[in-house]
Amino acid sequence: MTKRYGAPAPMPDSIRHFMRAGQHPARSLPCPHCGVGAHKPCQVPSNGRVLAEPHPQRLALRARTVACCPACQVEPTVPCHNGGRVLSNGAVHYQRYTEADRSAA
Repeated sequence: MTKRYGAPAPMPDSIRHFMRAGQHPARSLPCPHCGVGAHKPCQVPSNGRVLAEPHPQRLALRARTVACCPACQVEPTVPCHNGGRVLSNGAVHYQRYTEADRSAA
């Protein structure tokens, strides 16, 4: 058994998130579909099986939270709309996903 000596160096949460290797940026938010907390992998709600990729609802939440939508010209945190009506089930335009990925890089 290995024992670690000393406490790890303190690191701000804003930096810690970007230092996590191999995790999708959407994992920084809790999943609205399965209810897992931030920085935890999504699960199948019926049996608890861990998924390799985040749920689409979590991806949409991240895009809505961090990016402006080029299609409907809304600011972050504002839901996308089409003809004045909010898209169903919290969906976002595909251009907003691209913008969110661009802003993360």
